Amino acid sequence: MKTVKCATYEAIEAKVVQVESTLTKGLPSFSIVGMASTAISEAKERVKSALLSNEYSFPPKRITINLAPSDVKKEGSQFDLSIALLVALDSIGDDLGDWFVFGELGLDGAVKENLHLYPLILSLANQKEIKKAIVPYDSLDKVCKIPNVEFFGVKTLQEALDILQNQEIATPSISKSEIEYPFYEINSKKYYYIKEYDEDFFDVKGQEVAKRASLISAVGFHNILLEGSPGCGKSMIAKRLRYILPPMSSEEILDIAKLDALEMKEPLFKPLRNERSPHHSSTLASIFGGGSRTAQIGEVGLAHRGILFFDELPHFSKNILEALREPMQDNKIRISRVNSKIEYPADFLFIGAMNPCPCGNLLDENKECRCSDLEIQRYKNRLSDPFLDRIDLNIVMQNVSKNDKSTISSKEMHKKVLEAHIFAKQRNQNNFNAKLSDKEIEKFCIMDEEAKETLDMAISRFSLSFRAIKKIQKVSRTIADLDSSEIIKKVHLLEAFSYRRR
Repeated sequence: MKTVKCATYEAIEAKVVQVESTLTKGLPSFSIVGMASTAISEAKERVKSALLSNEYSFPPKRITINLAPSDVKKEGSQFDLSIALLVALDSIGDDLGDWFVFGELGLDGAVKENLHLYPLILSLANQKEIKKAIVPYDSLDKVCKIPNVEFFGVKTLQEALDILQNQEIATPSISKSEIEYPFYEINSKKYYYIKEYDEDFFDVKGQEVAKRASLISAVGFHNILLEGSPGCGKSMIAKRLRYILPPMSSEEILDIAKLDALEMKEPLFKPLRNERSPHHSSTLASIFGGGSRTAQIGEVGLAHRGILFFDELPHFSKNILEALREPMQDNKIRISRVNSKIEYPADFLFIGAMNPCPCGNLLDENKECRCSDLEIQRYKNRLSDPFLDRIDLNIVMQNVSKNDKSTISSKEMHKKVLEAHIFAKQRNQNNFNAKLSDKEIEKFCIMDEEAKETLDMAISRFSLSFRAIKKIQKVSRTIADLDSSEIIKKVHLLEAFSYRRR
């Protein structure tokens, strides 16, 4: 019996599959066992044709391929090459167990790329399960960016056979593995950024408070809610926030590339964070993931490391808004089904935008609001206090005026974000300020005496909850970072209080 390794999906993570083969005497047959999907069962015909096209005689034996563990359903065409290699290499020794083999076979023996390979291999690398792998040559540009794995790119079945028959002299394929974007290095870790601003804050005229809050939100990854009349610039600001977010480590870039591949997009390996903006008519399953048998990833999971933007926030269903509280607090989402229970990361920056009332004119000085007090109250009640308590920055947008001018560009704001990011990383802080744990708050959110006295007075006067106190501390820490101040001062604390929900 010979064995190589491949992998399949279990929810959104990779599960190692041992591909085993036995060729015994008996009536010629070819069977694949181990809960194989239709795509894998069809591999028998592709394997036969590929071997015969490359002048290999198909063994006149009883061939059994087992995919272990047998209680996990296997899917995907990436098993073709491993099955073909085990059948063709019947004559060599059994020492193939360390090799991972991925690739779809053409009828002529060509090894084809599969878009699912990248997230599979990245997941295996994160689990430290993989050290060397044979992959399609066309996949090298993507997978070679995954660290600590030797990749051998092949174009044909014959090239893969040559590698396994000459393992001692086989050398990994050489391909560019560096991420080719500007970066800076802090504590031996590289942070990549990009200076492309497809949407520029210079287009936003006026709204100085909202732009200042957006800058704070970007630096600390603080959730933000924008409230204002229609046309005042809420969506404009939300769309531009993506381009001034902090730089990304190589691990974050690889994670976003994995999400792109899961969504059947070509990974770009670009230090630009994702933005997901589902419509308010979206279903609960599309937002959080789901399925009848296996739980698929939803918009919340796809927004990991990036932005989740809910426009017309009160029009989302009550179930969606209340279910959103858990990932906003814990930065992960859990989905339970009869056949599967999974947990996946959901560390995102939440942006909400809403009108002040159903007709939108409540805050407009030039238009009359057509809503009754009862209608306004119902509209506001769509957002519960526990949900709003997870919003760090609450901004009421100003009315549009003919005197409004452009004051700051995305390039200038991004520069401030980079400077604040460097300042935070130099004190050995790993998480964004909004994601700090209780211990990290004690360590990094140090206040001077005047700021402490101000906070104590506010706690007594406003009866602040523990969550509200920690939220104020974290926002104050971000404002202090923008001023390059290690100590949180009273002025930083007072500005943080100005963004509280009233």
